[in-house]
Amino acid sequence: MDYITIFAIALGLSFDTFAVSLSLGIVKNRILFLQAAGVAFIMAFFQGGLTVTGYFLGSVISEWVKAADHWIALVLLGFLGVRMIREGFSRKEKDEKKDFSNGITLIAMALGTSIDAFAVGISLAFLSVRIWSSGIIIGAVTFLASMIAIGVGKSAGIKSGSRVEAIGGFILVAIGVKIFLEHMLGF
Repeated sequence: MDYITIFAIALGLSFDTFAVSLSLGIVKNRILFLQAAGVAFIMAFFQGGLTVTGYFLGSVISEWVKAADHWIALVLLGFLGVRMIREGFSRKEKDEKKDFSNGITLIAMALGTSIDAFAVGISLAFLSVRIWSSGIIIGAVTFLASMIAIGVGKSAGIKSGSRVEAIGGFILVAIGVKIFLEHMLGF
C-alpha cells in the first residue's frame, strides 16, 4: 500500500479527532500551546497506537471489537457530551469552565475517537503494509488536525459566550451517534 493511500486513511480517521479538538478549543479558549500540544499528542498516540495494535491483534479479537466498537464510542462520547451539556447549562457566565482536557476525560475522548483506527489496523493486517510507518503517518496527521482544530476552536470560543461548553458537549454526542449509526447502518 502506498503512502498516499495511508495519508488518505489518516485524513479520514482524523475527522472525529478534529471535531473533538475543535470543541475542546472552544471550551478551553485560554489553552496554552504546550497544553494543546499535549492534548494533540494523546489524540495522535491513541489514533496511531490503536492502528498498530489492531494490526498485531488482527483476527484474534476482531469479531468482538467489530461487534462492540460503535457501542463503546457511543457510550464514551455520549457520557462525556451529556456531562459537558449539563455543565454548560448549569453554569453562570462568570463561573470557571470545567477542564475537559485532563486525565481520564481526555483518554476517554481519545479512545472514543480512535476505535475506528483499531478496525483499520485489523484490515491493514491483511494487506502488505508497513505498519510502523503507517502508524506514524496516522499519528502525525491526527496531531496536526488536533492542533489546527484547537486553534480554530480557541479563537471561536473567545467570541462565543457562556454556553460554549454545551456546544462542545453536543459535538461529542453527535460524533458518538455518527459512529454508532455508521456501524449500525453499514455506511
